[in-house]
Amino acid sequence: MTRTKRGYIARRRRAKIRLFASSFRGAHSRLTRTIIQQKIKALVSSHRDRDRQKRDFRRLWITRINAVIRENGVSYSYSRLIHNLYKRQLLLNRKMLAQIAILNRNCLYMISNEIIK
Repeated sequence: MTRTKRGYIARRRRAKIRLFASSFRGAHSRLTRTIIQQKIKALVSSHRDRDRQKRDFRRLWITRINAVIRENGVSYSYSRLIHNLYKRQLLLNRKMLAQIAILNRNCLYMISNEIIK
């Protein structure tokens, strides 16, 4: 029997996978099976951590706002500030409030004082 030459499709697929894993270390960037496993693991992690990142940033913003608000008055807290914001129907999200808290604390104090009145 004569030797049949294989096509280029499988080689092209493996080369595409290798491009994805070119920055990985060791066998993770050299061996095809390991590359495929690491690609799956990387994509799963990135998908999971996109949601995780949103959670983490929300926690960070809440912590920053709470720290600045508690400096102003001991009896006043983050939860009361947010409750009063909703009562007054002010459209300031937590990201904006955290930026105000970091960059201009006096402005946040003014906002909280206006809400209380």
